Amino acid sequence: MNHKNEKYGLFTAIAMIVGICIGSGIFFKSDNILIATNGSIILGVLVFAIGAIAIIFGGLCFSELASRTSKPGGVVTYMDEFSGKRSACSFGWFQTFIYYPTLTAVVSWVVGIYTCILFNLKNTLEQQILIGSAFLIICYVYNTLSAKIGGIFQNAATIIKLIPLALLAVFGFIFGNPMEGLQNVSPSHLMGLTWISAIGPIAFAFDGWVVSTSIAHEVKNSKKNMPRALIIAPFIILACYVLYFIGITTFVGTEKVLEMGDVHVQYAAQQLFGSLFAKAITVFVVISVMGTLNGLVLGFIRMPYSMAIREGMFPFAKKLSIVNKKFNMPVYSAVFASALSAFWMVLHYLTTKFKLLPNSDVSEISIAVSYVFYILLYYRVFQMYKRKEIKSVWKGIVYPIFATIGSLIILYGAFQSKLFLIYAAICVLVIVASIVFYTKKMKKIKQTIS
Repeated sequence: MNHKNEKYGLFTAIAMIVGICIGSGIFFKSDNILIATNGSIILGVLVFAIGAIAIIFGGLCFSELASRTSKPGGVVTYMDEFSGKRSACSFGWFQTFIYYPTLTAVVSWVVGIYTCILFNLKNTLEQQILIGSAFLIICYVYNTLSAKIGGIFQNAATIIKLIPLALLAVFGFIFGNPMEGLQNVSPSHLMGLTWISAIGPIAFAFDGWVVSTSIAHEVKNSKKNMPRALIIAPFIILACYVLYFIGITTFVGTEKVLEMGDVHVQYAAQQLFGSLFAKAITVFVVISVMGTLNGLVLGFIRMPYSMAIREGMFPFAKKLSIVNKKFNMPVYSAVFASALSAFWMVLHYLTTKFKLLPNSDVSEISIAVSYVFYILLYYRVFQMYKRKEIKSVWKGIVYPIFATIGSLIILYGAFQSKLFLIYAAICVLVIVASIVFYTKKMKKIKQTIS
């Protein structure tokens, strides 16, 4: 893939990170945070800030790596060049067979849920899965046939999803009393430490930011623009979360938010703008989730290709490494990715239908484990500082330390799940399979050469 493949600008790279991280969850997290913080808004803001540590400092670390390469593969490339080929192979298999397809399956299902709500359709699991699957197929088709359409949709969806956040935040500040709300904290709240229980769920709301690195080689002036995107986007996400949270809770009131639960969003919209805007909120949420799914698909269709172009790392490499001249896209890679998404969609349907994963879903298999791999890369950034490749103490020591702390916070949240050991075991099986495959392939290549 050459310079003609540089299809995306800085705005698209930023929009991809913001668009994936900010999905539907932001609209419905306020009540959960207030429950954990015993109604304290300022502690809620603190929780959001702590949850953002992983992506802010993780983005700063990855920006150092992104500035040193423009090869295809994003995080897999960083693993390959800075941590070793075995690590790259394991992480690539993990992302291809578990991380991306589980997330696309679950997020497309969420598209189905909110579409049913929007059009007052029968809200059965089968209906949700059917609608979600239909949009997922459409998403794969237009992202494969036209990278430009996928980029435009990502930009538009990100802007659209920020509209209700901005409106509710601004009008919440104007008609609410944010200063009074922010003073609602006491030493007993801090000493109780029950508020820490909110860190895990909020940390998951920030997930998906690394997906943008998968299009790094297709971003114009990648070595400058990807680092910029990885630095700018996390701060935009944190600002959106905090301003929205303060605005809506101070307008509605903490007691009312706790009493009404998720319905407080529609209540706030109706009080501010009437019933028509309350309905429009659902439209925005649907577009918001669609934007998240689009970003995931946009990244996933390139993953098998990125693995296939690396010697001995992936099955069906000859086919998957082909770039279609007409569409200037790795079409076989996109088909392979869509098949994996379909497989996990079926698994998600079965586990949900028969309640095999109580209070959980298949996407939770991958989210926490991915941060274990990220910690390896943060350590590499620290090693660069020791070798004097990075001269700044902030970039070489402070950033990796805080990025690692953020990752450990997310892992802590994952450990609270009773199913974590099962999820981890599935990930380990895939990683072991990748090591076995890579070892056998490299032996064959060496025998052929000799």
